[in-house]
Amino acid sequence: MSSSLLPLTSPFTSTNAQLAFKARTNQTHGFRVSCNSGPDDQSDKKIILPESQKLVVPNVDRRNLLVGLGGLYTAANLSGVGAAIATPITAPDITSICKDASAGIRNQEKAIRTRKCCPPSLGKKIKAFQFPTENSVRKRWPAHAGTKKQVDDYRRAIQAMRDLPDDHPHSFVNQAKIHCAYCNGGYTQVDSGFPEIDIQIHNSWLFFPFHRWYLYFYERILGKLINEPNFALPYWKWDEPAGMPIAEMFLTETIDGKPNSLYDVYRNANHIEEKLVDLDYDGKDKDIPDYQQVQCNLATVYRDLVRNGGDTLSFFGGEYVAGDSPVGNSDPSVGSVESGSHTAVHRWVGDPTQPNSEDMGNFYSAGYDPSFYIHHANVDRMWKLWKDLRLPGHVEPTDPDWLNASYVFYDENEDLVRVYNKDCVDLGKLKYNFIENSREVFPWRKSRPAQRRRSSQVATTGDVKTVDQVRFPVRLNEILKVKVKRPAVNRSDVEKENANEVLLIKGIRYDSGKFVKFDVFVNDKLKEGEFTTPCDPEYAGGFAQIPHSDMRSMFMKSSARFGLTELLEDTNTDGEEYATVTLVPRVGCEDLTVGQIKIELVPVRKV
Repeated sequence: MSSSLLPLTSPFTSTNAQLAFKARTNQTHGFRVSCNSGPDDQSDKKIILPESQKLVVPNVDRRNLLVGLGGLYTAANLSGVGAAIATPITAPDITSICKDASAGIRNQEKAIRTRKCCPPSLGKKIKAFQFPTENSVRKRWPAHAGTKKQVDDYRRAIQAMRDLPDDHPHSFVNQAKIHCAYCNGGYTQVDSGFPEIDIQIHNSWLFFPFHRWYLYFYERILGKLINEPNFALPYWKWDEPAGMPIAEMFLTETIDGKPNSLYDVYRNANHIEEKLVDLDYDGKDKDIPDYQQVQCNLATVYRDLVRNGGDTLSFFGGEYVAGDSPVGNSDPSVGSVESGSHTAVHRWVGDPTQPNSEDMGNFYSAGYDPSFYIHHANVDRMWKLWKDLRLPGHVEPTDPDWLNASYVFYDENEDLVRVYNKDCVDLGKLKYNFIENSREVFPWRKSRPAQRRRSSQVATTGDVKTVDQVRFPVRLNEILKVKVKRPAVNRSDVEKENANEVLLIKGIRYDSGKFVKFDVFVNDKLKEGEFTTPCDPEYAGGFAQIPHSDMRSMFMKSSARFGLTELLEDTNTDGEEYATVTLVPRVGCEDLTVGQIKIELVPVRKV
């Protein structure tokens, strides 16, 4: 389906009509749902009616049911079919339906930032988004390599934002609150018919598009504040060695005797000057030389964009639609970049001595640190780089539930506008892009971990239990090692091009009031006393989460996906019937449990 698909226009998709529908529950009310497998698990789900009802309504696509019925059925008539129908996540009027944030703020009494994250109301109605009409393109620039004018304009714009009164929608405080409201329980799915269920844009396929829109308006607001129509944000280019330390312009508290608008006091004091970021940070600094940290970081970016981002859902994250709860969501999955380098940088910058790891270490406070925006500018760039690789499977979701998911922002003119995922796919239409400053643009592209020497693979796995011998769910308070049967061995190059072999860790239940991380290794056969690092081919990746749950239930569920096709080749184990999977708890896993471990072949769509 084309990304230009228009929103459904049936009256049954309006705010009021959606109140009668519930998406993807376990109650089918006489219907059964047939989900035919397809590329990236995004095939259309068909509603199959019992024989007794086929004379009334023929079999129809679940998303077209409301449109296809026209005026024949009312919302009341159709309340019984709501369980089989999905609708996109729809943000409400953010100025009138908003509550104090509580999710993920474990120590609310000592919270450094406010939990009152609702934006001010100017009494305006929500407008439809209009693409920018200017001819020029804003060029985002690497934060470590900016010109004097770029740095000066950026400082000046942030200071102008700080100088606005706090109740102004463009103020520094209110821009920071946007992340808090959408990520820490400020809004509910009331416009989709679920007023008791929060909206959470992390841990799902909303992660990339929401943050793209957030920065789009933030950038344009800053430009207008200093009357620079071509103003562009810097981005923290942590995928290049020279850009791995936090940029110098953020470090000093004052500039020429005046406060530095880019400075934030709540940062990890051990990670300030000339310290390379750790893109696999687990809460502890690694005692390794800088050259090795660089190689591990580049390997992490390669893993996030290539090995673990080999299909749409593995990169973007799992489906999240109206009716899905951030806490009780059926089984979402977190995207490769979000769980990998994105979360590591958040935690690496945040101050661990603060009650909730403010600022960057908690979603509710992250927006108060200017480094948040340059970090996410590079996360946004990761989406572009991933797409520009033009590898099989590197395509955006085409599901209408993703295309038509929407959010509400104040734009640079202080107007409320509703924006849709489908409208942020093409950067050309949004009139911004990224400057690539170095001759070797993508050093991570050459950072696939080196193939393991067979001579060093000495361990045997004969005494390791298979997954069917383990009683799940299993607590991950210690290292877990299991053997998982593979769906196929020694696949041909054509077979590998058409389908990725993916390790699924499902039903991960964790205390989401804490930072949690565990690492995943596959076919680690090194001899006793030798340890595998994130630079090595056996390292599949990690599962990491910043605090962001509903305080009423501190436990959330998620899933993680790890690409195995290259890993098995690089570990000389492509011909083995079983893969040995090792989960290593790093932090916050005392109460974490895993519900299922399996390996699947995931078809990929051609670009």
